[in-house]
Amino acid sequence: MSIIQNKKAFHEYFVEDKYEAGLMLEGWEVKAIRAGRAQLKEAYVTAKDGALYLFGSHISPLLNASTHIHPDPVRTRKLLLHKAEIAKILNKVQRAGYTVMPLDMHYKGGRVKLTIGLAKGKKLHDKRATEKEKDSKREAAQAMKKERR
Repeated sequence: MSIIQNKKAFHEYFVEDKYEAGLMLEGWEVKAIRAGRAQLKEAYVTAKDGALYLFGSHISPLLNASTHIHPDPVRTRKLLLHKAEIAKILNKVQRAGYTVMPLDMHYKGGRVKLTIGLAKGKKLHDKRATEKEKDSKREAAQAMKKERR
């Protein structure tokens, strides 16, 4: 079940590979995510010391979540992946010029997971072509819907 999607990532980038990663979260963050207070718009993924970290994702704390913790809504969160997956991702980022983008936050087995994608940036003409393609598909679907009536 999807919690939040990063629609901006699909508009700005061509996403080629997707990986599912766990997140190291604190208790108040899980409660806030379940309440729908997470945001991935400005988020990005970077590598440091052989691990991947999520920067810039904003999780607004609940007012009644905790009395003794002072939550940081934009703190850096570590992504949990296998070493082989991390090595594969870092290799592509360094060699081929890919970017790692957070795409989707969702539940899997009661845990919060993050789908990250290896992406390449779109040029302006690519964005226009994608927009035209979406419009033509939408028009075709509407035409088919009208014919069925």
